Amino acid sequence: MKRIRHLVEYALVRVLLLVVDLLPVRACIFLAHAIGDVIWLVLPGRRRIAVDNILAAGITTEPKAARRLARAVFRQFARVVVESLKSDAWFRKHPMQECVAWHVPPEVDALLADPQAGVILASGHLGNWEIAAQVLSHKKPVVGITRRMNNPYVDRLMLSRKPRHRFELTPKRDANLGRLMGALRDGKVLAIMIDQNAKERGMLVDFFGRPASSHTAIALLHLLTKAPLVFGYCTETAPMRFEFRATGPFRFRPTGDKERDVRAILDCLNRELEAAVRACPDEYMWGHRRWRLPEGHGGGTATRG
Repeated sequence: MKRIRHLVEYALVRVLLLVVDLLPVRACIFLAHAIGDVIWLVLPGRRRIAVDNILAAGITTEPKAARRLARAVFRQFARVVVESLKSDAWFRKHPMQECVAWHVPPEVDALLADPQAGVILASGHLGNWEIAAQVLSHKKPVVGITRRMNNPYVDRLMLSRKPRHRFELTPKRDANLGRLMGALRDGKVLAIMIDQNAKERGMLVDFFGRPASSHTAIALLHLLTKAPLVFGYCTETAPMRFEFRATGPFRFRPTGDKERDVRAILDCLNRELEAAVRACPDEYMWGHRRWRLPEGHGGGTATRG
């Protein structure tokens, strides 16, 4: 039954891809909003989580406003998918520098221009992270870490549609320390999402004033390699128009207390992400269980289930 379900899902995705390829951008945006509205209706659990997270983060204290924002976020996530699928063909016709405004400190710009300098880029599920990787890959080769989709047919199909301009995806199970350090030695950008729930493997760090389990790998990599840390993200300003923003570079000297050093780095990066989300809360993926704490850590959760 699972294989049949996967094949049906695959067929539906193929139809969707055909429609997206045929329609102009504005029609695709309209389609994305319709898909977002359907997801909003059929996934009440995710809808509730998004609303609860928005309220818990203090973005608004009004439940009605939180619901409006959460619905906009569902639409925005569908736009991320559609615009990412359209981006390869779009950027072949429209120069990237005309479509993406670049707001990056001079020192970060210099690092991206240096072919020998490895850079650790921290980001989150804010704006369009797929476009962000494409933009960066035109500056410096990018290595991203990805999690396989549950449907293997859809996973292979979507991977085949991702632009490959100096952009390499490493499955999470293959992202060992040696490979990641090798990417930095080769002068690449190693892009890591910092807002995944690390469960019992992570360190509890405040995010919007509440403890959230954060992966420590990005901090350990920085301490081991001394590669500069940069926080970056790409937000949408109009259909197929974006702004890429970055802060940093951040450098931390080991103090001899590894736990303290890791916490300082994660605190810094989470503050950067928090500030970026506050600037554009309608482009953050509020529907994931960011504050679900590991077993044995009672209280402080912002989501149910």
